[in-house]
Amino acid sequence: MMFVRSLRPALIALLAMLPAFSTAASPERTDGIERARLLDTLQLDGELFHVQGLEMTPQRIWVTSVDRRHHRGYIHEFDRATGRFVRRVDLTDGPRYHPGGMSIARGSIWVPVAENRPDSTSQLVEIDAATLTVRRRVSFPDHLGCVAILGHQLVAGNWDSRLLYVFDLTGQARTRVLSNPSDTHYQDMKFVGRALVAGGSRGLFSGTVDWIDWSTMTVARTLRAGAVGPVRPFGRGGPLTGEGMTIEGRDLFVVPEDGPSRVFHFRLDA
Repeated sequence: MMFVRSLRPALIALLAMLPAFSTAASPERTDGIERARLLDTLQLDGELFHVQGLEMTPQRIWVTSVDRRHHRGYIHEFDRATGRFVRRVDLTDGPRYHPGGMSIARGSIWVPVAENRPDSTSQLVEIDAATLTVRRRVSFPDHLGCVAILGHQLVAGNWDSRLLYVFDLTGQARTRVLSNPSDTHYQDMKFVGRALVAGGSRGLFSGTVDWIDWSTMTVARTLRAGAVGPVRPFGRGGPLTGEGMTIEGRDLFVVPEDGPSRVFHFRLDA
């Protein structure tokens, strides 16, 4: 009993230090992305859960997130200039509540919504970007976690993007299956010209952004990425490319944090 009493002052002192330690460990900076300069961050207003995907236009930002506690999946819309929350839509479809990385083309946002496990089922959901109403749902017998659009082709990665499925949106060609040429677990991807730019994690604290030549399915360029800090609200310890990612020319945008979330804006080297 005397031993416990003697420990009590030390424990009280240690507990008193924890808030200061948490503040110091909550980094406002990041480890960054190789050959990229962090220009600014934008705080996103409103409730977000475990972030999955990011897409943007000059006026709007869309983020997908999954509420794992209540098994619900959402797409959230924000004002790009201010980060102000505009609206959200529940994308849950029974056991399929895990939305993924998304892409926009011709006024439609395409989002995969899957069961939260590999080798399961999913739906490719086409959403009207102006109204966020669902235009159509396409069922598929595998977990799909991210999509990119090239013309009338939709490319979707399954769990950890081990495989890439190529769909013909006109319905005139059969679905093709390709192997991921990288060991990175892609979470979000976009086409830039004929290059598939894909970001994802290699572990808890590291990831990459890869440029894949679509004609040869080879990785033409790779940028390594660091991580945000492990202490909330500044991060969950994931790599900067681990979840939401989009690209506009040399401007790379990522949302690596669960809510409350920020958009990190990087400028890539030429």
